[in-house]
Amino acid sequence: MREINSNDIEVMIAAPFVDTQTQAELLTALQVLLGERGVLLDPSECERYCKGARYGEGKAVAVLRPNSHAQVEELVRLCVTFQQPLLMQGANTGLVAASTPDASASIFVVSLERLKQHLVIDVINRSVEVDAGVCLQELNEALLPHGLFFPIDLAANPSIGGMIATNTGGAKLIRYGDVRQNLLGLRAVLLDPAGAVLDLQTALRKNNTGPDLKQLFVGSSGAFGIITRAVLQLHHLPRQTATALIVPRDQAAVLEILRIFERDCGEFLSAFEGISGAALQAVMRHIPDIQNPFAPEVCPDYCILLELSSSASQDTSGIVLDALLMRMLEPLLDYEVHNAVIGRGKDLWRIRHSISEALRYEGTIIAFDISMPRSAIVEFRAEACAVIQANYPWVKCMDFGHWADGGCHFNLVWPADAANTFDTKLVQQLREQIYDLVVYSYQGSFSAEHGVGPYNQDYYQRYTSDVAKHLAGKIQLLVDPKRLSGLTWFGCT
Repeated sequence: MREINSNDIEVMIAAPFVDTQTQAELLTALQVLLGERGVLLDPSECERYCKGARYGEGKAVAVLRPNSHAQVEELVRLCVTFQQPLLMQGANTGLVAASTPDASASIFVVSLERLKQHLVIDVINRSVEVDAGVCLQELNEALLPHGLFFPIDLAANPSIGGMIATNTGGAKLIRYGDVRQNLLGLRAVLLDPAGAVLDLQTALRKNNTGPDLKQLFVGSSGAFGIITRAVLQLHHLPRQTATALIVPRDQAAVLEILRIFERDCGEFLSAFEGISGAALQAVMRHIPDIQNPFAPEVCPDYCILLELSSSASQDTSGIVLDALLMRMLEPLLDYEVHNAVIGRGKDLWRIRHSISEALRYEGTIIAFDISMPRSAIVEFRAEACAVIQANYPWVKCMDFGHWADGGCHFNLVWPADAANTFDTKLVQQLREQIYDLVVYSYQGSFSAEHGVGPYNQDYYQRYTSDVAKHLAGKIQLLVDPKRLSGLTWFGCT
């Protein structure tokens, strides 16, 4: 392996050009390898693999759909030999365009949607060994009879490989952590040496025998190799839950309510989500069968979705969570809490998970996936809303997010009926103002959950230190010296 020098990091290595005849030879070999329906060439069939869930739309020469680990290894060897760029894709539910090809029509998309034959549950170890193409819903359905689940709570249904590649968090991170905290091991196919297998499929919770190499693949969006299998830590399903929508006295009260519930309920607190009144009203307007939970009162300016849960039954623990929730709320009603609705968790969570869909009916979404120390959220939100009102008064702030872990989906909407026509340059200016506020004023992150991709690559370059970019770039050149992963943002300019 050649020595890497600093010049390699400063200049992006262009993907090699594969001529038409050579590419045809490669495709013939891949069709033999992957068999029927393993290689898609028809543009109409490739279309769904070339468009992201929210952003990103391009063209692919072909979509490769391996259904075994051996096929993944061999297709990587073939493509590296032919110097053909690859782009890894799970369920394609990401929101930063990292799993969709660009417009060059030069890339092969490698979809792992058929790699889902292996799913082995170890109930005693509370772990599962699962192929990367298995989706979250499929995994949890298989775990249900054992009273276990993988507790990353999302509105989407991503693949396990994709969840690792993006380090998915979700609404219950405060209780269970993100994917990184629940990953015990993995198996990955490398681009260098071509098709080499890095087998880290350990089910150990304690293993201090050197660098934790599996973490290299977490949050890297597939840039460092193809994750084909994972070993995940599981949790017991809750036997009881108690859920409420709480109206705080004001924004400052939100953090005080969080502090009190964490202090007095401890590990029972499993979710603490903020929802703006504007976002709540959008759900009422556009999602069928969801009514105002505070009726006959109007929707509040802000509310909190709070959940307590326990895997212990009330018979063994002596704790009834519904009663605990009521006891917690009673002394707060005259001070920190204006109103509260205790309801079925399924119904209240449906409101929360319907927000993104509802906002689409309001106009063009200008989405921000940000985080900061949670003690700063109240001040940030006030300052950011003031910036919007002063400079873009027609733009609506319809935010929601994970107050307990410092995450905020500071979503803005440019109304469809606004007098000002949607202006991409103005939106770019707005984005930079908000991100500068987040990163420079509140020491936050421009990407709390969604990772890095073409959609937010410019912000990676803007806010990531030169030292960090240099190190990330050296790692990428080490594992992908020919730049065949189709992902070029780490450490590159």
